[in-house]
Amino acid sequence: LNVLFQIKGQWASKREYILVVAGSVVGLGNVWRFPYLCYKNGGGAFLVPYGLLAVVCGITLFLLESSVGQYTQEGFITCWRKMCPLAQGELIFNYIIIQVWALLYLVFSFRSQLPWASCENTWNTGKVTIFDSLTNQTVLTNTTSAATEFWERRVLGMSGGIEDLGSVRWELALCLLASWMFCYFSIWKGVRSSGKVAYFTATFPYVMLLILLIRGLTLPGAWDGIYYYLYPNLNRLANLEVWIEAGSQIFFSFSLTTGSLNVLGSYNEYNNNCYKDCFWLCLLNSGTSFVAGFVVFSVLGFMAQKQDVTVDNVAESGPGLAFIAYPQATAMMPLPQFWTVCFFLMLILLTVDTHFVIVESSITTVSDLFPKWFRAPVRHEIFVLIICVSSFLIHLTLVTEGGIYIFQLIDFYGSTRVCQNFIAICECLAVGWIFGADQFSNIIEDMTGQRPSVFFKVCWKYIIPLLSLISFILYLVDYKHLKINDWYTYPDWAYVLGWTMTLSSVLMVPLWAAGQMCLTAGTFRQVSVHLLQPKQYASFF
Repeated sequence: LNVLFQIKGQWASKREYILVVAGSVVGLGNVWRFPYLCYKNGGGAFLVPYGLLAVVCGITLFLLESSVGQYTQEGFITCWRKMCPLAQGELIFNYIIIQVWALLYLVFSFRSQLPWASCENTWNTGKVTIFDSLTNQTVLTNTTSAATEFWERRVLGMSGGIEDLGSVRWELALCLLASWMFCYFSIWKGVRSSGKVAYFTATFPYVMLLILLIRGLTLPGAWDGIYYYLYPNLNRLANLEVWIEAGSQIFFSFSLTTGSLNVLGSYNEYNNNCYKDCFWLCLLNSGTSFVAGFVVFSVLGFMAQKQDVTVDNVAESGPGLAFIAYPQATAMMPLPQFWTVCFFLMLILLTVDTHFVIVESSITTVSDLFPKWFRAPVRHEIFVLIICVSSFLIHLTLVTEGGIYIFQLIDFYGSTRVCQNFIAICECLAVGWIFGADQFSNIIEDMTGQRPSVFFKVCWKYIIPLLSLISFILYLVDYKHLKINDWYTYPDWAYVLGWTMTLSSVLMVPLWAAGQMCLTAGTFRQVSVHLLQPKQYASFF
């Protein structure tokens, strides 16, 4: 076992594990998704379904995934080979383009005149909405804004659609190269290097968040924005969609069903108290989301007051918040460059951790599948280099003039509730029913010295599968085709491609199970019993 650990590698300290996991789960979902969902779905009342589902689904699945990784000492596929051989085949990949956009904005932030603060640039059409700092008024010349034109015409160079990818935006390509180089040198030595990087990347965003929070709360109009953010609309609690969006946010912000928690947990010592870690990390994640709401909506309240509009006219989610609304607001403040640098530096560091953890998870999963090939130090570094270089070349499509359409397609279909809920159901069936919730609780007690309450077993066996199934069905019933800005409709082949991405994650599990059934010798009953029987590794410890 000691030889196995030396080959596999472990965290240098418990602190590094906590920092890396915190950096992974605290990301963009906390800053640009949670505050908007809270405002949109009942303000303070949204905290009721969010808090309830954080306990029922978030903490329980977080414990399940990190405990499975710690117990098996394996990645996202091979851990299920040990727990339930029939369930292996659950893997999701992510993207890096948001980090690239933020890096380019950061570069532009050092200019004496912020380029999105005026309409006197070569990319402007001359028909924009700008804020006149001399008269303290907004000049309305059309329905667009200088910040919007900078985003769409200067940064993205948006083409007419996904059918027209156009040329590569060389500035974005350079930022993409820099991002992948940073990723490589963060993970090339495995968790030994990524753990050291996390000391800065996981903590410094909180410094930036605190600075932006103090500044936001002192802005005129800030409390109008916070009112919109937290004003409780209890009637919204009767809307089933509010509960579904709360559950989706839990999956997204807690990094559930992506495999990263399994992988990070696999580098822990067997006796690490993952039970206690689970509660503290989940509390940190939700607390960060709540505080980020004050940062975002205090600035949006200031922006609304300056433009003499209501907050709901400037509040939005996703790229529009981070790359249009917030930069436009900072351009109205004194010392706009400083606040813009703080914001985009925070955004970059939030994406960096999540990015290299996702890549590390994929590399660990493959290395655990083929340990003789990829665990040797030199081979591992070469393998990491190949992954980063090939990923860079693939992601060049995202920095073309039509790259935003590809990004939206991946974002909409690649991480849908279909994938989240299906994998959650598979995990709960594998652990709660096939491996056995009681046996799994015994393992957690053996590892941590603390036995999970009956509540966890009830959630794993009944509540999470039921809620996930309901959400899964409702998504399919209410499904609508993806559109951008309500004016661009994708061609039919793009929707087919999108559903192919969705089904590739969903069908992986049953296809792998069918393959295992076919390749294993014996009758159907014998094969089923064999593949549903977990391997006994507890005796190793």
